[in-house]
Parts: sequence; structure tokens; C-alpha cells
Amino acid sequence: MTRVIILIISLILLNHCSFNENSRIWKNKEKNLESEKNIKKVFSEEKKISSEFNQELKLDFTKIKTNSRIIDNKNNFGAQKYGGLLKKIGTYKFGKFEEINQLNFKPVFLENGLIFFDKKGSIIRYNNNKKVLWKKNHYSKAEKKQKPKLNFVLDAENLLVTDSVAKYYSININSGELNWSKNNTYPFNSDIKKYKDNFFVIDYKNTLRCYEIKTGNECWNLKTEDSFTISNSKLSLIIVDDLVVFSNSIGDITAADIETGLIIWQLPTQSSSIINETYNFKVSKLVSDGNSIYFSNNKNEFYSIDLKNGIINWKNEISSNITPVITGNLIFTVSEDGYLLAIEKNKGNIIRVTDLLKSYKLKKRKDIQPVGFAIDDTTLYLTNSDGKMILADLSIGNIKTIEKVSGDFVSRPFIFNQNLFVIRNGSIVQYN
Repeated sequence: MTRVIILIISLILLNHCSFNENSRIWKNKEKNLESEKNIKKVFSEEKKISSEFNQELKLDFTKIKTNSRIIDNKNNFGAQKYGGLLKKIGTYKFGKFEEINQLNFKPVFLENGLIFFDKKGSIIRYNNNKKVLWKKNHYSKAEKKQKPKLNFVLDAENLLVTDSVAKYYSININSGELNWSKNNTYPFNSDIKKYKDNFFVIDYKNTLRCYEIKTGNECWNLKTEDSFTISNSKLSLIIVDDLVVFSNSIGDITAADIETGLIIWQLPTQSSSIINETYNFKVSKLVSDGNSIYFSNNKNEFYSIDLKNGIINWKNEISSNITPVITGNLIFTVSEDGYLLAIEKNKGNIIRVTDLLKSYKLKKRKDIQPVGFAIDDTTLYLTNSDGKMILADLSIGNIKTIEKVSGDFVSRPFIFNQNLFVIRNGSIVQYN
């Protein structure tokens, strides 16, 4: 009898829960499916450039203008003066860094030498003969154990320093002695830019900070949205006229008034889900020609943004986290797969693609990542994660030669006083 009652009740329930489009079961499912449509995978498989294009196109560089800039608040270095002999003439030696997976640091170049640092945070000044003039360390024993990584900017006879242990200070470049020293709440994660009496830097909490050069006192700070993870990418800032423009670890580009720190405009470039994935998210340095801002990321996005209002001029599908170079009406960049791209600056059209890793076997090239590049009036100099530097003809795109700099990590190349410099772990190599 009990079984008969259960069977009758079951039939009644099934009759009321019909499997049609209007039933509650299907309504909930439709709602769930609609929600899933709005979920975007942060690092889904993207279409990447995988072939050469327009190889017959010869670019005219007969009227290219070269410069000798090593510091530029817009990161717009363009084509630089270099003879291109690539003959090694010496090394500046320092104590090797430990547990390092990249060398994204920049020396301070002087007319009579350079300044860099070692694994304990000691600052070293060298003369042109590669001899140490002085070596100073301004860290406690506990701070030295944290292996501070330093960033520099030169201000007349003084050097401004920020680091990875939340310290910032000023020293005299002739003696290495401290002018002043202060601490921030969080470590710093960007280059330093200076303007008039102030300097600017970004910390790991995505906060842009303005400090007085003479005292180190904070003028103002601008907080942007923070991420849940620490970024593995160095953040970027530029100064153009009365604006300081910077990127943060979740892909926001923000322009602030340089005197007050008030936001002028802000452009989010990623969905809100990126906030959990910032360790793998990498953005190139910002570069500006005074009218627009150019940058790219490893999510297959290359942007041109209007400097005044933050509106996107154009966006192209290029995956790269290394700094682009502007020369004339062209932008050059190298994709994370090793393709050199020539792009029209105003429209974003790709006019030529050259495979710079074509001499590598497929199995090996999968492990190689471009680090950075510089150009002169004829040649592109690209360093890679395998410690080699590729020289490519800018006009016709063919590879001239491949130079081995190191068996391990190297920095991007720097050109100063018609010499080329590359940092490897333990020394800075100079070529004439």
C-alpha cells in the first residue's frame, strides 16, 4: 500500500514540473548559462602572430634622426647614435645577484663612468676605466639580507634611490654619502621620474607617490585599485607637460595633475577578474610622442591612447611586454614570440613582420623570451632570455648577426655616448 501511495505522489509532482521552456528548472539553468557568458578567462588562448608579412617592403631610413638621450620623461628614446661595431671593450664588475629571474635595472650613465649596485644593495661608482671610485652601503644587516634591488635617477650632483625594501634616499654622487633617508610603507615597483623640485615613483600597492627632492617629504599620493597578488612586472610612469601618467598592476592607465595629484582621466584596459591574476600579467613601459601614449601587454593588446583625454585611438592584436620604440611615423616592437613588427603610428596598421628567431630550432625557441631592444639609424639590437643579442637590419628586416653576451639572463641594451651596454649577472658589458 505504501509503495502505491509513493508512486501516485511522484506522478503528481512530475506532472506539475513539466520539462518545457517555462518551467522553473530551465529558467534557473538559462540564468546560470547567461552568467557564464559574462565570465571571461583572463589568460585564455589568444591568437598570436606566427608568420612573416610583407617581407619585400623596404623601409626608408635615409632621413632618420638619431639622438644621444639616456634619460627621457616620456620614455621616447627613438633612434640613438651608435657606430654599431659591437666590439667588446670591457666590463664593470659587481657582486652577483641571487635568485634572480630578470635584470630589469638601469645603470646611471655619466660622462666619466657609471653607477650601479650589487647583491647587498651597495652602490658603486666606476670611472671610464672600469675602476671603482667609491662603494657605499646604506642598509642595516637585516635590510642587506633582503637583497634590495635599486632604481636610480640623477639630479645634478645627487642620486635619488628607491628600492624593493620600501626605502628611499638621496646620496651625493661624488662621495656616496647620504643627504637624507626615509621609509615608505610598501616597497617600490617602478622607475623614478623627476620634474622640477619633485620626483615620482609607484609602490607595490599601486600608489603613485610624489616626494620633494631636497627633503624626501611626501607632497601627495594617489591610490589606485590594488590586486590580490604581487605583480611580477615593473610598473611604468611618464611625465608629459603638466601630467604624470602611470600604469598599475591590473592594467589601469591613470593621468594625474603633476602639481596636485588629482586624477585627470583613467582608462581600465582589463576586466575586473584580472585582479586575481596580476602575477602573470605583464605590461610594457609607457611611451609617448607628446600627443599619444603607446604600450602593449602579454594579453595580445597594443594600445594607442590620446594623451589629453585617455580615449583609445586604436588597438591592435600584438602580444608583447617590452618597450616599443618610436621613430618618425613608425613604431617598432617585438612580440613575445620573437617577431619584429613595424607599425604605422597614426593608424596602428602593421606594415611588416619579421621573424627574428628563424635561426632557432622550434623546440628551443619556445623557451626564449625577448628582453628588450634599442635601435640606431640602421640596426635593431635585441637581447633575449638565452643571453644572446640579435642584430637585425631595420630597412629590410634581415638578421645581420647574433652575439652571445651571457649564458644566462641579460638586460635590455642601453646606448650612451655611442657605446652599447648590456647588464649580465655580475657585470655590465660595454661595446663600442
